[in-house]
Amino acid sequence: MKGREPLFQPCTPKAILQCCQILYDLAFVLFAKMVCNCFPFSLQGCLELLSRSGVSVKGKNAVVVGRSNIVGLPVSLLLLKADATVTIVHSRTPDPERLVREADIVIAAAGQAMMIKGSWIKPGAAVIDVGTNAVDDPTKRSGYRLVGDVDFEAAFRVAGWITPVPGGVGPMTVAMLLRNTLDGAKRVIEE
Repeated sequence: MKGREPLFQPCTPKAILQCCQILYDLAFVLFAKMVCNCFPFSLQGCLELLSRSGVSVKGKNAVVVGRSNIVGLPVSLLLLKADATVTIVHSRTPDPERLVREADIVIAAAGQAMMIKGSWIKPGAAVIDVGTNAVDDPTKRSGYRLVGDVDFEAAFRVAGWITPVPGGVGPMTVAMLLRNTLDGAKRVIEE
């Protein structure tokens, strides 16, 4: 109709960026209001995978391979808080194979493709592979495939429980994000 402004502004790159900023600000406010005792979703996913699989952490010998601030250190603290005996293996650890072989629970987060061999795994151990690495694979259209820090083909014959890459911790991370978002929204609504 003549003389009226359009109901919506044109969809320009500037308008899209402004909308994204508004959504970002709303998400930040929602998260800040949640004031939850939640921790990073990947780590939460690791513990949830153990719990849902019936793997008790309490009193178990857990080895975390990798000491990054993103996964290694935080997950080791969470395991410690859950009453596991925790050892961190890193690039300067002498004889990492021996330490991993003694573990009831292995969290692999080293960032090295297939570093942990099947012979390193204690029979019946729970293995959670957080690593995601691209390796060349000419049979794939992309020229590469994703693998974890654990040599899955060899380790799954020994481990009692193991996560694949892709398809293990990644989907669980998304599930934890959704659960925390829902829990946070419920808390905001209840206030």
